[in-house]
Amino acid sequence: MRKIDKLILKSFLGPLLLTFAIAVFVLLMQFVWKYIDDLVGKGLEFRIIAELLFYASATFVPMALPISVLFASIMTMGNFGEKYELVAMKAGGISLRRVMMPMTFVALLLTGVGFYFANNVMPAAMLKYRTILYDVTRKKPAINIRPSEYYTEIDGYVIRVDGKDADGMTLRDVTIFDNTKGSGQSNIIVARSGRMQTSADERYMIFTLYDGCYYSEAMEGNSYLSRPLTRVNFAEEVLTFDISSFAFNKSDDESFQGTYQMMNVSQLDEAASGLEKYRDGLYDEFGRQVDMRLKGLTDGRTRTAPTDGVGDQRWLPAKGIASAPEEDRRWILDYARSEAVQALDEIKRYNDIIESENAYINRHYIELHRKFTLSVACLLLFLVGAPFGSIVRKGGLGLPLVASVGFFVFYYVIGMICEKAVRESAMSPAGMWVSSLVMLPIGIFLTLQATTDRDLALGQWFGLAGERLKVRWRLLRMRLRRHHA
Repeated sequence: MRKIDKLILKSFLGPLLLTFAIAVFVLLMQFVWKYIDDLVGKGLEFRIIAELLFYASATFVPMALPISVLFASIMTMGNFGEKYELVAMKAGGISLRRVMMPMTFVALLLTGVGFYFANNVMPAAMLKYRTILYDVTRKKPAINIRPSEYYTEIDGYVIRVDGKDADGMTLRDVTIFDNTKGSGQSNIIVARSGRMQTSADERYMIFTLYDGCYYSEAMEGNSYLSRPLTRVNFAEEVLTFDISSFAFNKSDDESFQGTYQMMNVSQLDEAASGLEKYRDGLYDEFGRQVDMRLKGLTDGRTRTAPTDGVGDQRWLPAKGIASAPEEDRRWILDYARSEAVQALDEIKRYNDIIESENAYINRHYIELHRKFTLSVACLLLFLVGAPFGSIVRKGGLGLPLVASVGFFVFYYVIGMICEKAVRESAMSPAGMWVSSLVMLPIGIFLTLQATTDRDLALGQWFGLAGERLKVRWRLLRMRLRRHHA
């Protein structure tokens, strides 16, 4: 490897790794804010939270790779152009195509790595991530009884304490409402003090109450007026509450297998083919049901329901319904109307079922194509970013960051629009490639402009556009200052 290749790779890999870490961190923070209420206040172990964040981060890798390649390529080529290193390379007989070759090799390598990750690693990480997230969201908040508040997390009980010592275990003026015996009986326990602690296996919460009363009001028979009140004083009373539902119970991974997000390419293709066969069977069943329902109308026969309760069959006259007797004509029309309404309901029911099946099939194909599109995006966005950086000749973090975010948002928005269209069957699954097909000519155009030394005019255009934006921003600030003054 030549020294020039080492210099290019060193300049490219640094921003690449930095941007990749930042992208994964930003996506992870979005996940944390989304599920912050399910993570905080439940007494989860740090190991569980770390495991959840680790698997969640693994699912963000295919999305973070393209934007990191785009940013790193713009920044690297922009730095070369701004420091006149690119001019020196060209003066030394090194073409731009040769300068981009080491970075192209890395982009191709990341394309393969991204596909392997999306096809093999991501399904397993998604399975672990979904399983742990389900267990975390199902876990109840940790027991935290605060003074002067009603605590209702323990099923069937409402607990209120007026005071709590610094040790967190000694309670003052305890009131417990017991609703476990239904609405027909009301039980209240009042104590001057108490102490709470958990059992060794953390399955039970034990309340030891001192100097209190037990009030019980029950309803006798069916009378709502007779409610005898029972009062029992006690010096010490021990209550045990089952808090096994508060514990973190790990679910079996097999319970979450089989969804499209946890399959590789071959499994997705096989599952989609099976679902399509099932959908085709629904079409055939629908046709048979409609044929059977309309059979009595198509062969000219109808059933009547005379008042004697014995059904009979009446045939349409050869000359049509107009020549039939009045009574037969009325029954035939009523029967035809009833059959048409039932057939219409049957059509609507099957249409809803088939639409649901199509949406589920499309989700499989969306996931299948996404594994390829996100991988190919690494190469496509590199073809956009590297020549763009050489054209604008601006390094640092400012312009590369703005440009990379702009290009990626443009690519991502087109992808989301097409994905929604595919999900709703408004577009075939091949529509997932529209965003890639849009970025491909842009990348080819910028690459041709940069490699054929026709980038001067384009670079001047970008420069003038930037200067115009700066001038308009300054004018806007001046107007705002005048308005406030």
